Amino acid sequence: MARVRDVGIEEVPADVQPIYARFAAEYGPFMNQVKVFAHRPIALKHIMGMLLENADNPILEKRHLEIAIVTVSEINKCTYCVAHHGPKLLSVGLTRETVDRILEPDCPGLTEVDRLVRDYAAQVTHDHNRVRDTMFDALRQHFTEEQIVELTLRITLCTFFNKFNDVMQLEMEDDALAYAGIKAAE
Repeated sequence: MARVRDVGIEEVPADVQPIYARFAAEYGPFMNQVKVFAHRPIALKHIMGMLLENADNPILEKRHLEIAIVTVSEINKCTYCVAHHGPKLLSVGLTRETVDRILEPDCPGLTEVDRLVRDYAAQVTHDHNRVRDTMFDALRQHFTEEQIVELTLRITLCTFFNKFNDVMQLEMEDDALAYAGIKAAE
């Protein structure tokens, strides 16, 4: 159980209810997260709304976005996020072994660009003050500046979500529990 009560859709302002409903239905099995964010409707409206808009107008391949998110979540030891985003990597063709070993330097199943995204996500997460120009030179070989900004935004936002989810002790939804190999409470 989360550290605060769940807030139902009927408790949020009418202008936020469509975002609540759509995020819960379309973004993935994040219902427990939405119910906690709903305590602060302005955060639900703008943060979840931004994620939905980004999903409607993607500029990064889903594979690269999810590699970054799972990398950050593994580093930050956020089992909630790994269990929710690991299946998204499976859906874009990575194997479970690749997802489980994502932080290993010789992780199987990653392309050169996948490794670049993983390494950038790890660098930003571990030591953001020491990201070198050579990393940006490498990123520019494969991504536009707009994509680099989006990737950086999502990497840093992921750390926010990792910390928020863990501090608030969000419970995993059933789909995420199944991926994580955790038995649901009866």
